[in-house]
Amino acid sequence: MDLGLAGKTVLVTGGSRGIGRAIAHAFANEGANLALCARGEERLRETAAEVRATGVKVIAMSTDVTKPEEVERFVRTAAEELGRIDVLVNNAGGAHRKGLFDATDAEWRDSVNLCFFSAMYASRAVIPYLRQQGGGAIINVSSIYANERGEGYIDYNAFKAALAVFGSRLAKDLVKDNIRVNSIMPGSILFPGGGWQRRIDANPEALAKWAEHELPAGRFGRPEEVADVAVFLASNRASWVNGEVIRVDGLQSRWVF
Repeated sequence: MDLGLAGKTVLVTGGSRGIGRAIAHAFANEGANLALCARGEERLRETAAEVRATGVKVIAMSTDVTKPEEVERFVRTAAEELGRIDVLVNNAGGAHRKGLFDATDAEWRDSVNLCFFSAMYASRAVIPYLRQQGGGAIINVSSIYANERGEGYIDYNAFKAALAVFGSRLAKDLVKDNIRVNSIMPGSILFPGGGWQRRIDANPEALAKWAEHELPAGRFGRPEEVADVAVFLASNRASWVNGEVIRVDGLQSRWVF
């Protein structure tokens, strides 16, 4: 299926590894040009080289997405070097994995800046470009743990929930501009070097028991399975999908609606 993304420009934050890297490859396979940013410069360069080898244009910038001035520089550079902006994928996120009384105020601020404000800064910087050319799409990568009471980490859950609500409300503000905003809630995604891989390596027996109880499909999800949904949501094939929060979790989450 031709999704009509060839020649478009897609910005991906947190684009150097895991889900972000898979999203970059998925858009490149559709012929889209990429602007990638992340804090880890070595992995960012590696991913950029991989994607560039498919024949599309790629720029990569080491960027701290918790700093609005760096986000604005990334967006401005992407527009100048690639000529346009059509899609923004807000993929940055992380958690300190501490409870309410264990995390410092600075750690709480780090979490909200990374999981929520980074997406707000990037959206605010990109929207004028999307308006200028008559529309586009913003996709936020939230998490099923935004809806879970007993799993995950309090900071990560809270701020990924805020991100999903932000996206749905922003969609209403931008509908007249032909800019769609949707959020994806991935389940537990396994990839080399990722959090789930580190937990498996540290205690494979405990993780096997956890997976048997928590993963109805009997396996973790793959980054590519999230990326395929992101690419569809960015395309005109999803033109009537707006303000939605879509779980990509192999039935892992317990919520019915």
